[in-house]
Amino acid sequence: MIPVILSGGSGSRLWPLSRKQFPKQFLALTGEQTLFQQTLERLVFEGMQPPIVVCNKDHRFIVNEQLANRKLETQRILMEPFGRNTAPAVALTAMMLISEGRDELMLVLPADHVLEDRKALQRALALATVAAERGEMVLFGVPALKPETGYGYIKSAADGLLPEGVSRVASFVEKPDAKRAAEFVKSGGYFWNSGMFMFRASRFLEELKQHEPDIYDTCVLTLERSQQDVDTIDIDEATFACCPDNSIDYAVMEKTQRACVVPLTAGWSDVGCWSSLWDVNEKDVNGNVCKGDVVIQDSTNCMIHGNGKLVSVIGLDNIVVVETKDAMMIAHKDKVQGVKQMVNTLNGQGRSETQNHCEVYRPWGSYDSVDMGGRFQVKHISVKPGACLSLQMHHHRAEHWIVVSGTAEVTCDENVFLLTENQSTYIPIASVHRLRNPGKIALEIIEVQSGSYLGEDDIERFEDVYGRSTPVGRSVSIKTIAQ
Repeated sequence: MIPVILSGGSGSRLWPLSRKQFPKQFLALTGEQTLFQQTLERLVFEGMQPPIVVCNKDHRFIVNEQLANRKLETQRILMEPFGRNTAPAVALTAMMLISEGRDELMLVLPADHVLEDRKALQRALALATVAAERGEMVLFGVPALKPETGYGYIKSAADGLLPEGVSRVASFVEKPDAKRAAEFVKSGGYFWNSGMFMFRASRFLEELKQHEPDIYDTCVLTLERSQQDVDTIDIDEATFACCPDNSIDYAVMEKTQRACVVPLTAGWSDVGCWSSLWDVNEKDVNGNVCKGDVVIQDSTNCMIHGNGKLVSVIGLDNIVVVETKDAMMIAHKDKVQGVKQMVNTLNGQGRSETQNHCEVYRPWGSYDSVDMGGRFQVKHISVKPGACLSLQMHHHRAEHWIVVSGTAEVTCDENVFLLTENQSTYIPIASVHRLRNPGKIALEIIEVQSGSYLGEDDIERFEDVYGRSTPVGRSVSIKTIAQ
């Protein structure tokens, strides 16, 4: 069995903690490890192959770093230039397997869900395997024991031809209102749609070709034109742009006659919004969940998440407060589904706070925006041992670099020299420059930018060890591939 981990979501309902360039699956929301790392680690057991990961191309360095931090292995990473929902992602993976002569069972699951009971998960997988081996399209359903309006529902029906414990999908129900959700729970036989599936690769492709031939045909062309190597597949952008955007549910599961449900009673949560994150975290005696430097008084059933500043809360009930360096979000816990609409509003206003945190992660390390004015910007830059930034040039700004700790190898036009703690240098406008850490500890510098234009798209790359070089004479926006 091959796990296929879908890691392309943006997690906008958990803004401002989750951002487009660093979404929720890469955050440690329910423990010391990130949701992505937890997902992979719970699948390490006998009979389970290393996973295939599908992610956004912009996240590839985050994926690699989080894999390395936990010494986790993958078979292949498929890098999407942009999201086209789950059906194309799974289709490309299945086609890749078939092309390699591997018509195996695929366990498809998101990278950002919580499953508390690993043994219960393994029992559900064993039952699903029996059904999938018979050609069934298995969907894992969470028994609906309480009315929830944030999940899609599945109505099940008995089918004597299925293995014991497995039921047929009678119908899919969109997210209901509170009254209908209560009726579903009372009547029984309803499950929450977990977004987890199991089927054989060829079986999925047969159903997709029958019900959504446009997706199937476009994915065939996309895979043919994609750049493949041993570890990764860089999905062809131009062809993939023509692929319809659709989910596994709509494209296949709601149309096939072979959809069935395996119950999943493993403490599942999709951690899809702040109230669901409150559900899965440990609470104090007053029902509050507090993270960070938080002082709470006369308050109950609140979710308070601090990220640097002291957050003090007095006399609140059922409220979510999330503080980050550049944004704060306050909402009633019953209204947190509206966070996605707020993110859409902010995107419409062109606000950068939905895209990146102040601290931005790069393959060589990270940078943190400390201060900004009309003609200056201050950054704290951290470079990992042995790593280096691209050889680059800026047309509108100069830079001052001050080494706080570690050793810096600086290239500035024809000069290459070393700087150590408390030393500094000046990079004039239009100078070709590079920063490298030749040492064995992290290099920390303060960068002061000054000039008439400080936008992140003022960059021209000439060499880059991470494959991000810009042809001479062409500027590339750092909004998508930064510094």
